[in-house]
Amino acid sequence: MKILIVGAGSVGRSLARELLDKGHRVTLVDRAATAELQAQVAGAAWVDGDAAELAVLEEAGIADAKVVVAATGDDKVNLVVSLLAKTEFLVARTVARVSHPANEWMFGPMWGVDVAVSTPRMMTALVEEAVSEGRVVTLFRFAGSSTRMVELTLPEASPSVGRTIGSMRWPSGCVPVGIIRDGRPLAPTPHDTMEVADELLFLAAEEDLTTLQALLAPGHESAEDEPRPLTGAIDTVNPE
Repeated sequence: MKILIVGAGSVGRSLARELLDKGHRVTLVDRAATAELQAQVAGAAWVDGDAAELAVLEEAGIADAKVVVAATGDDKVNLVVSLLAKTEFLVARTVARVSHPANEWMFGPMWGVDVAVSTPRMMTALVEEAVSEGRVVTLFRFAGSSTRMVELTLPEASPSVGRTIGSMRWPSGCVPVGIIRDGRPLAPTPHDTMEVADELLFLAAEEDLTTLQALLAPGHESAEDEPRPLTGAIDTVNPE
């Protein structure tokens, strides 16, 4: 499979090496594709140029790419590259890096993004998951929908302790998909009883998170935050 990566920083180069090891054909695009950089990922094809220019993308063979990855450290750049890939070249799959969690709300179909990857958000979720009890914590979001993978560690005061999975009236948009108990994963069945400190995993619609929170741990505040608008106009593109 041919994969086009825009941005040859540490993230882009690391991703390229991993994909090459798995047998994929990789092309890297960067405005500073120096000989030193190219030597670090010698197995990839390289294009030195601005990915905001259609001619550069054409030179990189974007028409043959199954996946385009916008991996720069600039959210504005990654949005523009994703939009061009989808609207101008009809690329089947786009993956975009999100550097600032406050900008996640823009990384969706309206900007041509199929999958958004937010390293800060993932790290925050892991920290919250480790220290939060009785609060719904989003582990990741599915691009193009309001569905999320969420986790809640069941507190001792929860009215759900001792009840079975099948006895609960879950919100219509929430599906229990896993239980982590004493460090071991369990596939939930209707007969499984929920215990204190169980880590409950759900696929859940965003609009049902408040109801899920109130059902499992009333009185605990949600760990969710509201998205904020992207700051700065999208007027320059630099995929470095």
